[in-house]
Amino acid sequence: MKSSELGLSAMYRILKKAGANRVSDESADELRRTIEEIAEEIAKSAVDLVSQTKPKRVTIMGEDVKNSWLQKEKESNMDRFKAI
Repeated sequence: MKSSELGLSAMYRILKKAGANRVSDESADELRRTIEEIAEEIAKSAVDLVSQTKPKRVTIMGEDVKNSWLQKEKESNMDRFKAI
């Protein structure tokens, strides 16, 4: 089992803040895995985006992450539209 980048206690807090009265260990762990998977995908996309558009820059900026997320959302919406 690989170690996690995100703390499990934060997942409990997020689920509680979302309105859960009780939170199982399994749900907190699944939320953590899901968030880490999404975050890794966005991070890789941001790195790819910068390496393609600004090859001399080595630092990933907040704007790069945001643009990567927006691009993923746009692609997701286009996929939904194509399915109709």
